[in-house]
Amino acid sequence: MPNRQLTKDELQKLAYPLLAEVRGKLQTLSNGDSELLWALRRKITKELGYDERNKPAHRTALKKKKRKEQNDLCAQCARPLPEDGTVLDRLRAMGGYTVENTRVLCPSCDTEIQKNRRFT
Repeated sequence: MPNRQLTKDELQKLAYPLLAEVRGKLQTLSNGDSELLWALRRKITKELGYDERNKPAHRTALKKKKRKEQNDLCAQCARPLPEDGTVLDRLRAMGGYTVENTRVLCPSCDTEIQKNRRFT
């Protein structure tokens, strides 16, 4: 199932005004200090990313748990998972990184699945 996309109306009425408001607030808070502005943008970006993807430690622990649950086998092809390069895949992006919504894939299966989903 494709991820929810904002409509043109939602972009115009919701997303773009919110983005303009946040940018204005960042400018005000940084008070002309370009380094502070950069640091604020970076922190906000990182924290919003965590809202969607959780923190790296959470994903690392979940990947370890899923590997054990899957007996160190790829959820797609059932071949042994390599030590490096495995991917914690969400079945539904909006479902988050949960035990129920994730699986561990070998790199080649992940590449094929992303290609089929039209992700690059």
